Amino acid sequence: MESGAAQRRTLTGSWAALGADAGRIRFEVFVQEQQVPPQEELDDRDAQCLHAVVYDADGQAIGTGRLLPDGHIGRMAVRRPWRGQGVGSLLLTALVDAARRRGDAEVVLDAQLHARPFYARHGFVEEGGTFMDAGIAHRVMRRRF
Repeated sequence: MESGAAQRRTLTGSWAALGADAGRIRFEVFVQEQQVPPQEELDDRDAQCLHAVVYDADGQAIGTGRLLPDGHIGRMAVRRPWRGQGVGSLLLTALVDAARRRGDAEVVLDAQLHARPFYARHGFVEEGGTFMDAGIAHRVMRRRF
């Protein structure tokens, strides 16, 4: 762990380029910690997505997220030792910026309820009611450009 975000780097790219690191983080966070069944965590959309991975100063992958072709952001996951240190903000900023650059009018995500304040700080607004996904309560949040 380190305290300075300047010692971290964020890469964006394809699943072919970043999938090994992104997949390890997602397995650790979603399958091991949150008990999401592996068949629900893995889907066939990864190959279509832009992925972001944050690396620490030692080159260790510590967080990931993805941007789908339709503007949905998903699979945001930060390894436990690095939570609360700005890694999620680095990921979200990279994905939002990528959506804006490619001309998307908005980005949308399904936020776990505990993460709503984090997304709200980044300009996302809640809409609709609470729904369950993989046994975890979520709410849709949207950010228009």
